[in-house]
Amino acid sequence: MGVIHVTDREGQRHTLEAIEGWRVMEIIRDWGLPIEGLCGGACECATCHVFVNEDWLEKLYPASDEEEDQLDTVITQANSRLSCQIIWTPDLDGLELTLAPAGG
Repeated sequence: MGVIHVTDREGQRHTLEAIEGWRVMEIIRDWGLPIEGLCGGACECATCHVFVNEDWLEKLYPASDEEEDQLDTVITQANSRLSCQIIWTPDLDGLELTLAPAGG
Protein backbone atom coordinates (compact mmCIF):
# COMPACT_ATOMS: atom_id res chain seq x y z
CA MET A 1 0.00 0.00 0.00
CA GLY A 2 0.91 3.63 -0.42
CA VAL A 3 -0.76 6.99 -0.15
CA ILE A 4 -2.28 9.81 -2.11
CA HIS A 5 -2.59 13.37 -0.82
CA VAL A 6 -5.89 15.06 -1.62
CA THR A 7 -6.74 18.69 -0.99
CA ASP A 8 -10.49 19.06 -0.62
CA ARG A 9 -12.62 22.00 -1.78
CA GLU A 10 -12.13 23.79 1.55
CA GLY A 11 -8.34 23.61 1.22
CA GLN A 12 -7.81 20.85 3.80
CA ARG A 13 -5.16 18.26 2.91
CA HIS A 14 -5.91 14.57 3.48
CA THR A 15 -3.49 11.66 3.27
CA LEU A 16 -5.33 8.55 2.11
CA GLU A 17 -4.09 4.97 1.99
CA ALA A 18 -4.19 3.72 -1.59
CA ILE A 19 -4.57 0.18 -2.90
CA GLU A 20 -2.84 -0.96 -6.06
CA GLY A 21 -5.20 -1.36 -9.01
CA TRP A 22 -7.92 0.89 -7.60
CA ARG A 23 -9.09 3.98 -9.45
CA VAL A 24 -8.07 7.16 -7.66
CA MET A 25 -11.76 8.15 -7.69
CA GLU A 26 -12.62 5.00 -5.72
CA ILE A 27 -9.91 5.70 -3.16
CA ILE A 28 -11.13 9.26 -2.62
CA ARG A 29 -14.78 8.20 -2.43
CA ASP A 30 -14.14 5.26 -0.10
CA TRP A 31 -12.31 7.54 2.35
CA GLY A 32 -15.44 9.71 2.49
CA LEU A 33 -14.27 12.80 0.63
CA PRO A 34 -16.89 14.59 -1.46
CA ILE A 35 -16.34 13.27 -4.98
CA GLU A 36 -19.31 12.13 -7.02
CA GLY A 37 -18.13 9.71 -9.68
CA LEU A 38 -21.73 9.29 -10.87
CA CYS A 39 -20.82 7.00 -13.77
CA GLY A 40 -18.84 4.67 -11.52
CA GLY A 41 -15.61 5.09 -13.42
CA ALA A 42 -16.87 4.65 -16.98
CA CYS A 43 -15.49 8.03 -18.14
CA GLU A 44 -18.99 9.30 -18.90
CA CYS A 45 -19.69 12.18 -16.53
CA ALA A 46 -16.63 14.24 -15.39
CA THR A 47 -17.95 14.40 -11.80
CA CYS A 48 -14.60 13.06 -10.53
CA HIS A 49 -12.61 15.96 -11.99
CA VAL A 50 -9.37 16.74 -10.14
CA PHE A 51 -6.33 18.96 -10.56
CA VAL A 52 -3.12 16.93 -10.41
CA ASN A 53 -0.07 18.56 -8.84
CA GLU A 54 2.17 19.58 -11.74
CA ASP A 55 5.10 17.51 -10.40
CA TRP A 56 3.02 14.36 -10.97
CA LEU A 57 1.60 14.99 -14.45
CA GLU A 58 4.45 13.32 -16.33
CA LYS A 59 4.14 10.21 -14.16
CA LEU A 60 0.55 9.60 -15.31
CA TYR A 61 -0.50 7.96 -18.53
CA PRO A 62 -1.72 10.64 -20.95
CA ALA A 63 -5.46 11.26 -21.02
CA SER A 64 -7.33 9.22 -23.62
CA ASP A 65 -9.45 10.89 -26.29
CA GLU A 66 -12.52 9.77 -24.34
CA GLU A 67 -11.23 11.44 -21.17
CA GLU A 68 -10.35 14.61 -23.09
CA ASP A 69 -13.90 14.70 -24.50
CA GLN A 70 -15.34 14.54 -20.97
CA LEU A 71 -12.95 17.21 -19.71
CA ASP A 72 -14.22 19.46 -22.51
CA THR A 73 -17.58 19.51 -20.68
CA VAL A 74 -16.17 21.21 -17.55
CA ILE A 75 -13.96 24.20 -16.74
CA THR A 76 -10.45 22.81 -16.84
CA GLN A 77 -6.86 23.72 -16.22
CA ALA A 78 -3.72 22.30 -17.85
CA ASN A 79 -3.47 19.83 -14.95
CA SER A 80 -7.09 18.60 -15.09
CA ARG A 81 -7.77 14.87 -15.10
CA LEU A 82 -10.65 12.54 -14.34
CA SER A 83 -9.69 10.59 -11.24
CA CYS A 84 -11.62 7.55 -12.51
CA GLN A 85 -9.06 7.27 -15.29
CA ILE A 86 -6.03 7.19 -12.98
CA ILE A 87 -5.27 3.70 -11.72
CA TRP A 88 -3.13 3.77 -8.58
CA THR A 89 0.17 1.89 -8.75
CA PRO A 90 3.19 1.98 -6.43
CA ASP A 91 4.79 4.42 -8.91
CA LEU A 92 2.12 6.91 -7.83
CA ASP A 93 2.90 6.64 -4.11
CA GLY A 94 2.56 10.19 -2.76
CA LEU A 95 0.41 11.44 -5.67
CA GLU A 96 -0.93 14.93 -4.91
CA LEU A 97 -4.16 16.32 -6.29
CA THR A 98 -6.95 18.76 -5.53
CA LEU A 99 -10.68 18.19 -5.96
CA ALA A 100 -12.12 20.45 -8.65
CA PRO A 101 -15.09 22.63 -7.71
CA ALA A 102 -18.41 20.78 -7.68
CA GLY A 103 -20.06 20.94 -11.08
CA GLY A 104 -16.84 21.77 -12.83
